[in-house]
Amino acid sequence: MAESPALSLADVSRRYGATEAVRGVTFDVARGEMFGLIGPDGAGKTTTIRLLCGLIAADRGRLRVLGRDPVREHLAVTHTVGYFSQRFSLYGDLSIDENIAFFAEIHGVTRYQDRRTRLLDMMQLTPFRQRLAERLSGGMKQKLALACTLIHEPEVILLDEPTTGVDPVSRREFWKLLSEFLSQGITIVMATPYLDEAERCSRVALLHEGRLLAVDTPERLRRAHPGQVVEVLASPQAAALEVLASQPGVEDVQVFGERLHARLAKADAAAPEQVAAALRHAGIDVTSARPVVASLEDVFINQVLHASPRGQAEKGAGDGRQDV
Repeated sequence: MAESPALSLADVSRRYGATEAVRGVTFDVARGEMFGLIGPDGAGKTTTIRLLCGLIAADRGRLRVLGRDPVREHLAVTHTVGYFSQRFSLYGDLSIDENIAFFAEIHGVTRYQDRRTRLLDMMQLTPFRQRLAERLSGGMKQKLALACTLIHEPEVILLDEPTTGVDPVSRREFWKLLSEFLSQGITIVMATPYLDEAERCSRVALLHEGRLLAVDTPERLRRAHPGQVVEVLASPQAAALEVLASQPGVEDVQVFGERLHARLAKADAAAPEQVAAALRHAGIDVTSARPVVASLEDVFINQVLHASPRGQAEKGAGDGRQDV
């Protein structure tokens, strides 16, 4: 008999007044899986996390966390789930040790000292355990918040954009910690706007304006991306974007730093040369034009463009976002 999923949502919706924050979302998360909720602000990531925590109730649909209803069986779910919110509240006038002790006692954990020591060692916070939380760096605060989330040994941890605003080195260290906990069999669901983080997940759910666009592994999503992507390095970039967007067969153009990604409706070996020729004909200096494998951001933008009338209206606009 197949093992039941750790988390399950079936046709789940949640409205705030006139705004439908989550619209008919359905997906499962397997036990021991690293699962990503991907999308920009307003996509429905935080609302989905809060629904799974039982902090709010769904207007429609069915949710289960380790087989339990997170609202009706909230206390039982709380004991098995660790929740890391966007604004995780550490107590600045308490030390690292005291913060962890406080959260242990909230969860009714009495013999937490050995667990606390192991977590502090793992997070390289042991030398600072008597330091007040208000005197910690941003990365150290994130590690302490994670330790507080894990002190009651949850089976599932729900992370709502835990690395937003954290420096790249601290983000990398944070991901090493998550990999360690994943190896221990903990199920991890992480909401993030960063697509480089999404690549680390075994599967991802792409969300936009409360709707679920796709659920799959990052690799399969990229492989299923239609057409062809040509990466262009040209100057001036703004003029190159305008020319590319007007070319027959180019469905959209997006800015990736100094480079442009032009998505073509059909794959053609001669396409890079044709793209370069069109740009040079317009008086644009072309450094390179080459086919590339679609990135997860290419996939996400393509899904958005084909999911809504507003997305179709923005097609080819190239807004320059690098995180979604």
